[in-house]
Amino acid sequence: MKILHVSGVKNWGGGENQIQVLCREFKNHHPEIQNLILCNQKGWLYRRLEKTDLKFLAAPLALKIDPRFILKLITVCNREKIDLIHLHDPTALSLAVMADHFKDLPPFVLSKKTSFPIKQRKQSLYKYNYPKIRKIFCVSEATRMVCIKSIKSPEKVLTLYHGIDKDLQESSKASLNIREILKIPSEKKIIGNIANHIRAKDLHTLIKTANQLINLENRSDFHFVQIGNFAKERTSLLKLTVKQYGLEENFSFLGFRENASALIPQFDISIMTSQSEGLPQFIYESFFHKVPVISTSVGGIPEIITHKSNGLLAEAHDYKKLCENILFLANNEELIPKFAEISYQKLLENFTSIIMAKNTFEEYKKILNERL
Repeated sequence: MKILHVSGVKNWGGGENQIQVLCREFKNHHPEIQNLILCNQKGWLYRRLEKTDLKFLAAPLALKIDPRFILKLITVCNREKIDLIHLHDPTALSLAVMADHFKDLPPFVLSKKTSFPIKQRKQSLYKYNYPKIRKIFCVSEATRMVCIKSIKSPEKVLTLYHGIDKDLQESSKASLNIREILKIPSEKKIIGNIANHIRAKDLHTLIKTANQLINLENRSDFHFVQIGNFAKERTSLLKLTVKQYGLEENFSFLGFRENASALIPQFDISIMTSQSEGLPQFIYESFFHKVPVISTSVGGIPEIITHKSNGLLAEAHDYKKLCENILFLANNEELIPKFAEISYQKLLENFTSIIMAKNTFEEYKKILNERL
C-alpha cells in the first residue's frame, strides 16, 4: 500500500506535526504501508523532515497555487505508483483537484483539522465535494458536524481523533529553562500557552485574562508565557496590548520553539483561549505531561475536557471566567493531581499515535478494497 501525504502549508502547527507523527507510526508499526510526503520546499515541515528518516519530497509553492507543485504531484503519483493520496489541508486539496484535471490521480482522503465552516462559495463547495474524495477525516466530532453541513455525501465524513507519540514525548528534552531565562522567581506560578499568532487562537483574550488576574485581582504571583510562531502585524499588536496593560513583568512571548511540548512540564497550568478549534495538540500534550488545563469551550475541546472533572472550561472570549478558573485551581490545589490523572488515562485510552495510525490504516484499507 503506497500512500502519498500532501501538505501545502508553510508554517508549523499541530496539523503538520500530525503528518510527521502519523508517518513515523506507520513506519514503525505498519511496514505494509509505504509513505511518501510531498510538501512546500520553503515550509517548516520540509525543514523538520530533513532531520528525520521519513521519505519525503518537496516542490515550490507560491501563492498557494503553483504549476510546479502540481506537476510534481502528478509525476510522483505516476513514478511511485501511488495507491491513495492523503491531503492534509485545504491548499493540498486545491492542488490535487487541479492536478486531477490534467492526469487521472488515485483516490483522495482529506483531513479536516479545524472547525471553521466550509465557505459557501461555488469553488470551495466544488473542491470539498470533489468525487475523488473517498473519506474526510475530522479531528473532532464538532469538526465533523460543521463539515457535513456542506458535504453532499455526509457518510464520507467521519471523526478520527489525532494522537501523540508517547515515546517521542518522553524522550524530548527541553531546550531552555523558562524560569532561568525569564528570571521568574520560584514562588510565581507559570501559566503557559502554546499557539501560533493567528486569529483563531484569540491571544487577545489570553492577555485580557492576564490583566484581569494580575491587575484587577492583584495576583502578581503568576507569570504568563506564550510560545508560538509570530505573525508580524498581529504579534506587534499583541505586544503593544501587553504594554498598554502594564503586564511586561508578568507576560512573556518566547516565539517559535522547536519541540515546544518539551517545555510543558515547566508550566503549572496550561491555558487555551481559542475562539475556534478542531482539537489542539497542546491539550493532548498537557494531558501527557500531567499539567492541568484551563480552556475555552470551543470546537472539540469539550469532547476531551469535562468541566471540573479533568479540567476547567469557559465560553469563548470570557476572560473573566478564565481568570476565575485560574483562581479556583490555585485555591483548590488538591484537585490538580485528580484532573491530571483523569486526563492522562483518557489520553492513553483514546488519543495516542498508535490508536490514530490503527484507525487511519483501517480506513485506508476500506477505501482500497472498494476499488478491487
